[in-house]
Amino acid sequence: MNEIAATPLASGAEGSVFAMFWSASIVVKLVMIGLLSASVWCWAIIINKTMLIRRARAAIEEFETVFWSGNSLDDLYHSLAAHPTTATASLFVAAMKEWKRSFQNAHASFVGLQSRIEKVLDVSIAREVEKLESNLLVLATVASAGPFVGLFGTVWGIMTSFRSIAASKNTSLAVVAPGIAEALFATAIGLFAAIPALIAYNKLSGDVAKTQARMESFADEFSAILSRQIDQHAGSRNNAA
Repeated sequence: MNEIAATPLASGAEGSVFAMFWSASIVVKLVMIGLLSASVWCWAIIINKTMLIRRARAAIEEFETVFWSGNSLDDLYHSLAAHPTTATASLFVAAMKEWKRSFQNAHASFVGLQSRIEKVLDVSIAREVEKLESNLLVLATVASAGPFVGLFGTVWGIMTSFRSIAASKNTSLAVVAPGIAEALFATAIGLFAAIPALIAYNKLSGDVAKTQARMESFADEFSAILSRQIDQHAGSRNNAA
């Protein structure tokens, strides 16, 4: 009875995940380790980017509330000039610096000021979006390459199993099945790494696009405000002349 009871336990041990890993060839092991490492890296990026975008959105909401509260733009600029705390604050500070730089000279010309401010805002938006998009390419790469890397491990494992079958000259299911299972395990790990990476990449890319649209909307509104200020200063100067 002891021998009969031990058989299922032995079969279960041979079919376990760790048993399949340890019995796989060195190439398949490297493929599995690489895919698992890529999966851990992807999850770290996913968690980091999710928190970063969430904080960025909350900070943008807070800054826009302060910006549209009716306080002086100069006071807001002086409070944020040294350390802009949000993406939109960085846009605001960059545009205000260009604005104030143009008024340092009493005889400064307003020609091209509007286009310079818009250029500064565009560059600032590009920098902020670049920060948000950093490492997203890793998710796209793992999502696209993960299944193929796992398939490579599967093909290699099946080739190794067939060579073992040819050497042993035994084609029974008990001999063939473990090797095939080990080989297919590599594909399963590839899909395990690729599927979350693909879903997260699409979700985070959409979130970044929404945040970028929010910054561009603020930049357009702020640019319109400065444009009216430019017209007023230009009109005052012409009247004085």
